[in-house]
Amino acid sequence: MSDCIAYQETNYFSPLIIDYLNKKKTLDVFYNRFPDLKNFQKQIEEKQENYKAEHRKILVQELQEQYKNLPVSKKVETNIRALEKDNTFTITTGHQLNLFTGPLYFLYKIISTINLAEELSVKYPLQNFVPVYWMATEDHDFAEINFFNYREHKISWDIDSSGAVGELKTERFDQVIQSFQSVLGDSENAQYLINLFKKAYAQQETLADATRYIVHELFQDTGLVILDANSKKLKETFIPHIEDEVFNQTAYEQVEQTSQQLQEANYRTQVNPRGINLFYLKPNIRERILYEDGKFKVNNTVFEFTESQIRKEIKEHPERFSPNVIMRPLYQETLLPNLCYIGGGGELAYWFQLKPYFKSQKVTFPILLLRNSALIVSEKQQRKRKKLNLAIADLFLDQNELLTQKIKQLSAIQIDFSSQKKFLKKQFEDLYRLANETDKSFKGAVAAQEQKQINGLMHLEKRLLKAQKRKLKESLERIMQLQNALFPQKSLQERQLNFAQFYEENGELLIKRLQNELKPLDLRFKIITLPY
Repeated sequence: MSDCIAYQETNYFSPLIIDYLNKKKTLDVFYNRFPDLKNFQKQIEEKQENYKAEHRKILVQELQEQYKNLPVSKKVETNIRALEKDNTFTITTGHQLNLFTGPLYFLYKIISTINLAEELSVKYPLQNFVPVYWMATEDHDFAEINFFNYREHKISWDIDSSGAVGELKTERFDQVIQSFQSVLGDSENAQYLINLFKKAYAQQETLADATRYIVHELFQDTGLVILDANSKKLKETFIPHIEDEVFNQTAYEQVEQTSQQLQEANYRTQVNPRGINLFYLKPNIRERILYEDGKFKVNNTVFEFTESQIRKEIKEHPERFSPNVIMRPLYQETLLPNLCYIGGGGELAYWFQLKPYFKSQKVTFPILLLRNSALIVSEKQQRKRKKLNLAIADLFLDQNELLTQKIKQLSAIQIDFSSQKKFLKKQFEDLYRLANETDKSFKGAVAAQEQKQINGLMHLEKRLLKAQKRKLKESLERIMQLQNALFPQKSLQERQLNFAQFYEENGELLIKRLQNELKPLDLRFKIITLPY
């Protein structure tokens, strides 16, 4: 059982994303093609024409190397091999290496990607479509990813961290495992979760390995391919763009110009380009590359290069050059035969800043698709919602607005003085006429008296509302409890909770239901009912 609500009605998405979903003409210049099924034919043709076929062999060899220590499913193996063929294309999402997948929407991104690949396979049977999860192994903001929320508990991995998070050794994890195990139940599903957690973080060497293990375990039967692009072989394909960035600094000029256009159209820009949009990467170091005093310097380190030295460094060690948020999308689309990127609202916002930059680099700009969003509701919560006479859309209202609306609905008396205000205004019209006919200076006094009485009615309305709120306290508390449970921290559930608490109650049914219910090209917010 599921319901839908338009993203436009949720109050949780930016004007930029809403206008994109509404296909507002203002945004046409900032993207390539809208995510309609029919538009993929031209995207396939354009990507085939511009993609460097020699990248396929390198990509496949590297993937086989990355999967060598995992028991690879037949479908994943088939998809990896298919990437060598020129009629194979990818659908990609990317995400940070959050502890135990982090917020629930991580699963929605992955499943959106898998389901779109399957949908395209039916529509375009002459091509192969491979879903790809691009691991953000080079990120260095450990504080963003070192925890997840399980029910009322925050499970965190508290260590000192520097450099790329994907290279972090999964050591000193006993306390984290104990913390998680202590709040889990003892059901079969709970045992599966803790065993998955232990096998990932106690038996894998790095955070990248652990994340790959978890995602592979959850989705291997779908054929999802997991890629860590922090590799010398893979970055060799990106050398021309690294050189262009270091010596020509094209990204800054192109992205700054597009950002200005977005701002002129009254949209907020998501990211700001740097002079050089690359980090220098070594063990425990990921720092910005700066050009100062005729030399290329690595911020907060002693490393510096002359022009000839950095040219040599790029050619011999491309793995030491790490794209920032501006250049990572370009690296992805250079390396992969990709048609579509699936991301959240914030991600799509910065992709809208990049199209002219892609054009300057002669790389095809992908179709941009907003990932699926969903609210998981238990059957018990659905029964409560119906008993409280709440529509699905009511749940998404600001809580004060929701309570005011319900007070008015539940009250046996009228708490809307609109008719009285209208009658009052009518009475004062006669006084204004009288003032015009006698003494026009009297109009100010009439206006002041009118406003005083309107204010008095509004004050009485508020007092009556408060009185009814006290009288209806029990019903209103039940409404608040339900909304707070579904929107923790007054935020979307998918941004706060981890999949574990839903898996503990539902097991494999959780993944199966999400795969059945999330339709990537159905651009609506999904409400999914589960038995728990």
